[in-house]
Amino acid sequence: MSDLRFRGEVASPAEAAALDALLEEVIPAGMDGLRHLLLPALHAVHDVTGWITPGALDEICRRLEVAPADAYGVATFYGLFSMEPRPPRMVHVCVDLTCRMKGAGDLVAGLSRDAGQPTASWEESPCLGLCERAPAALVIDYGTDRREAVLAPATAGGLADLLERGAGAAPDEPEVAAAVPQRGDPSLVLLRRVGIVDPDNLDDYRAHGGYSALRRAVTIGPAAVIREVTDSKLVGRGGAAFPAGRKWGAVAGQPVRPRLLVCNADESEPGTFKDRVLLEGDPFAVLEAMTIAGFATGCERGYVYLRGEYPRALRTLETAIAAAYDRGFLGADVMGFGFRFDVEVRRGAGAYICGEETAIFNSIEGFRGEPRNKPPFPVEVGLFGRPTVVNNVETLVNVVPILDRGAQAYATVGTERSTGTKLFAVSGSVRVPGVFEVPFGVTLAQLLELAGGLPPGRTLQGVLLGGAAGAFVAPEDLDVALTFEGAAAAGATLGSGVVMVIDDSVDLAGFLLRIAAFFKDESCGQCVPCRVGTVRQEEILERLVAGQPLSSIADELALLADVGAVMRDASICGLGQTAASAVDSAIKRLEVFRS
Repeated sequence: MSDLRFRGEVASPAEAAALDALLEEVIPAGMDGLRHLLLPALHAVHDVTGWITPGALDEICRRLEVAPADAYGVATFYGLFSMEPRPPRMVHVCVDLTCRMKGAGDLVAGLSRDAGQPTASWEESPCLGLCERAPAALVIDYGTDRREAVLAPATAGGLADLLERGAGAAPDEPEVAAAVPQRGDPSLVLLRRVGIVDPDNLDDYRAHGGYSALRRAVTIGPAAVIREVTDSKLVGRGGAAFPAGRKWGAVAGQPVRPRLLVCNADESEPGTFKDRVLLEGDPFAVLEAMTIAGFATGCERGYVYLRGEYPRALRTLETAIAAAYDRGFLGADVMGFGFRFDVEVRRGAGAYICGEETAIFNSIEGFRGEPRNKPPFPVEVGLFGRPTVVNNVETLVNVVPILDRGAQAYATVGTERSTGTKLFAVSGSVRVPGVFEVPFGVTLAQLLELAGGLPPGRTLQGVLLGGAAGAFVAPEDLDVALTFEGAAAAGATLGSGVVMVIDDSVDLAGFLLRIAAFFKDESCGQCVPCRVGTVRQEEILERLVAGQPLSSIADELALLADVGAVMRDASICGLGQTAASAVDSAIKRLEVFRS
């Protein structure tokens, strides 16, 4: 097979120059070999041509000393990479849950498959994280001057312009503050600077309290910082809700050096966009929080693993990192305090599974983004085999107010078991979609009221809480308290903070089929329960939606429940374990497919 050996192809001058530029960058000390540069190298050549040519892949393998079969396996793992020739302009049209509700199907139906050929083409895309402005599209113009832009909300005319004229045809994105309906509210904690502070201006960030938390952290010392985080009862905001202080303490207690920090910014859950808003609107807070975490746990290097579909977040974050290095807030002697902390952005390439903490490790190290078996746990053996702290963006940003205000003051907000405030990404059938910050303990009904309620004339079918991996809440159950314990008592989950509102105009059966298709497409295929189970789940739902059950609806629903149970009990990671959750809850609570 051609992918098992070098093929004698030659990289183009542009591809070779892109690799030269990448390899001229400083390579972190302590890394064995160059394989960890495989994903950036694939991005580098893909950026200039729009696909990974045989010559470019061979050149990457020679320079990084990676076997061609290995590199081919990695390159084919990611949805944003193409291994076949295609036009230099690609438009990705989101067809996922919120965009589906907002008319993405009509947009797709109005596009011709050969529209714009041979210079441009389009393809259907999973969630682009622009749910507050759905329907959405992402255009990428490949070349030595690669450009990308988003169009949201997308229209038929706008898509036609993107195909014809490319990223330059996209109108300027609205300010990130437009995604925060509460902007300017003095009660905000995590979102208080979004829309107020220039995200590209370090001095503006400092004028609004920036880096005071890091100063306090250095004053009280690493052990006291971890104690503050522990006493605040901060738990992970990415869905797992693991105590952050316990995780930090476990890494700090390891005798191994170096230790590493990973900021998980790969939010790919359909309906999730809160981390994007933080990265675009307050990037220095993310960097300050990472630096505090690095200081407290003895990590000298941090990685931001950023999903590949966030062009503005990438630009904003890279600008902030450059400014922080220039001003001494990152590097060998942070703020003159005598400790080192470096930050590097690793761009994902379209793989939902890479939101799983160990899949991130494999992706950064240059392997397929497949989850690892645990134990060993990341706090002991993580990225590059080193003790590793992994927190998502929202979790880390909470550290800044904890250090600024003190653990006790922080813990007075919310409830005994769910402290602080929580960000919720509200989308779908509401008048005012966006990211909302509320104290833990408000009810779902109160949150929907903040979002303006349903559009006139519409009635509620249900609310998807926690995203595609979450569960549905029925209209009569909106009094559920938005806390970790409240959601669990209601048989739901807060997950990553998705609140997707579904009115009576939505074909709920088709909606469930899209969820099943998403998990089938995004399964890494490593373990049989998930690899086979997600396919079987979609097949059963296809028969039910078509009104063609193999025997009876009852039998199909029983089989669907069995498949879901096997995935939940036997899958390696959270993708398979939760792939049936939303479908199961819709059948039980909303009585979908019941006569």
